[in-house]
Amino acid sequence: MKQLYRALPILLSVGLFGCGNSATQESASAPVKENTDSFVSKLPDTAPTLKVAMTGDLPPFSFQDDYGNMQGTDVDSIRAIGEEQGFKVEFYKETWQDMFDSVETGKRDLAISGISYKDDRAVRYGLSTPYFFNPATIMYLEGKFDIKGLNDIKGLRAGTLEGSKEEDTLKEMGSSVELISRPTAFLAYQDLVQGNTDVFLYDMPVLQYIVKGYPEHKVKIVPYEAADAPSAQQVVLMAKENTQLIKTVNEGIAKLKEKGTFKEIEARWLGEADPTEKSDSDTNTKQLN
Repeated sequence: MKQLYRALPILLSVGLFGCGNSATQESASAPVKENTDSFVSKLPDTAPTLKVAMTGDLPPFSFQDDYGNMQGTDVDSIRAIGEEQGFKVEFYKETWQDMFDSVETGKRDLAISGISYKDDRAVRYGLSTPYFFNPATIMYLEGKFDIKGLNDIKGLRAGTLEGSKEEDTLKEMGSSVELISRPTAFLAYQDLVQGNTDVFLYDMPVLQYIVKGYPEHKVKIVPYEAADAPSAQQVVLMAKENTQLIKTVNEGIAKLKEKGTFKEIEARWLGEADPTEKSDSDTNTKQLN
């Protein structure tokens, strides 16, 4: 298992896929410094600048490189929305809960960092229309099993991230599975490839990103949330009363979907290869259009 520990800067620099609910993150009062060599806005200096909250510790959604620059699918997505709709963005690294609180109090204009739709969030906050498909999935080593859905993992050792929606699902399954929760997604992945667990349940883009970094470990990824499942939809979070911003962001999302921009962003970070298999419910594993 020696190759599993090789130095992969992008993975290791973000704390091995730390959980977005971690209370150990430091909330920043100043925006994260940006590398102007990688992105330069085409908007005029007079364009408004929105304050964007993100965890900065969960690739491929948002994370920092070795120089502290924020990057990821959500960084590219909100920049693209801003360029389309006429606003610039500056990023603030927040803890998971602070990210929500700062938007609600008006300290930040919006939050985007792998945020899934939830009914209680829709009541309390202003949520955008979906821009990314982020289903819960099952990962297992190729050749060991033939898993098509949750029913097939009964009797197996199932690993996942502490505090995740997948952990909730496994707890609901009770004694039919042996639940092994870990503080980071990468540790849960290590458990899988080292044989300490049989399956690993987590969000599909995160698992695809891990697979991209460790191609020597052949795995299968099976989504078990349908394309129209609310919890599988990734959204931008804004203040409930900020109706104009919600409208502006939704307009930008619609335009970029039409152009195929989100698919380009997905391919840039996750690659063209698709290690997923369809579940018994014929889950659509592609991004919503």
